[in-house]
Amino acid sequence: MNVFLYVALALLIALFSTRVMKLIKMPNVTGYLLTGILIGPFVLGLFFNNFDFMNAGDTLSNPIAKFISDISWISDVALGFIAFSIGGSFRLSTLKKVGSRIIVITILEALGAAVMVFLGLLIAHFIWPTQVPFDLVLTLSAISCATAPAATLMVIRQYQAKGPVVSTLLPVVALDDAVALIMFAILFATAKSIATGSEFSLYEMLAKPLIEIVLSIVIGGVLGFVISMACKLFKSRNNRLIWSLFSVLCALGLYQLFRQSFMGGFELSSLLMCMMSGALFVNLRKDAMPTFEVIDRFTAPVFLLFFVLSGASLNLSIFASENAPFVIIIALFYLVFRVVGKWGGAFSGAKLTKSEPAVQKYLGFTLIPQAGVAIGLATTAGRVLSTTTTDTVTGSVIVAVILTSTLIYELTGPMITKIALTKAGEITLAKA
Repeated sequence: MNVFLYVALALLIALFSTRVMKLIKMPNVTGYLLTGILIGPFVLGLFFNNFDFMNAGDTLSNPIAKFISDISWISDVALGFIAFSIGGSFRLSTLKKVGSRIIVITILEALGAAVMVFLGLLIAHFIWPTQVPFDLVLTLSAISCATAPAATLMVIRQYQAKGPVVSTLLPVVALDDAVALIMFAILFATAKSIATGSEFSLYEMLAKPLIEIVLSIVIGGVLGFVISMACKLFKSRNNRLIWSLFSVLCALGLYQLFRQSFMGGFELSSLLMCMMSGALFVNLRKDAMPTFEVIDRFTAPVFLLFFVLSGASLNLSIFASENAPFVIIIALFYLVFRVVGKWGGAFSGAKLTKSEPAVQKYLGFTLIPQAGVAIGLATTAGRVLSTTTTDTVTGSVIVAVILTSTLIYELTGPMITKIALTKAGEITLAKA
């Protein structure tokens, strides 16, 4: 089998999985994730790896793991287009209607998750101080802020959901990652200082994260302005699609460039850049919506592969490792307290801003999915802790907990989102 046959197999099985999901009335994204697990290194890959489960993720010995690594860039492109599309929902006319309430709700739902996860894991820390160190508590608390816009967006698109909950949800999940990045930069800097025993650096904790956020927004705004001006000359939908692709790929490339030491080692947010690009484009071009409609059709197979790869990338060997019991315990604490925090924060924010009753009641349930951004932050934490400290376990546990929770969130989150939007009256029974 080669990488092209593997991608063809992924598309085939994922498409058939949608028929099964329709029969059991579950969102397509759930079928895509299950497809990824099925054709990933820990199921299909075992046939190419002499059934060596513990080393199934090794790209040198398992060709399936190698395939996944080779096409991992598809996930970056998919997340870029997701952020660009969400930016398209930031019309000034719409933002004027929702006003400051979106910011209030976003901050409270993100901080609600962080506070509840912190309190829950703090209890675990006092019970098992060695297995649940304080730097792990801080890091997971920061990561808990993030929400996966991809799964939510797929459910909204599949069922053509419309209403006050959806109108509030789209900008909230877009701004949510900005809050998560800031929280991660601050709390992880503190966690790293605790783990290494080094002194706190105001630059690393406050100045650098602020620079990264501002730079991401400015660069994204410039890209949005460039493609908006270009569309005065290139008026066909196909050409405008190409300019949109240019914007997304440019953002991804600049993200990689700024990570280099000669550029200051800044961890910019490609999601923020793409989101700002889409936001400026939709506000500077009155005829932008047809372009977003073309993007929706163009990106369908990209999104499908993104979720398949997300499922295939989950390292299931953690359940057979010696740390498995504590990984499961920490993951359960994380799962429960994050959901409570998200719902409580969203409810409080919606109540405080006097949002519609449906928004108060159901918004929190639509914020459960967590994937790309959370996995990226966990991977960063694992890599940094393993290279800067003598503790090689904490980083791997953080990654394992996020991957475990991601599997559960992504399998249950889309279904819960569908149920919440249906009860809110924003998905008709005919479409459900």
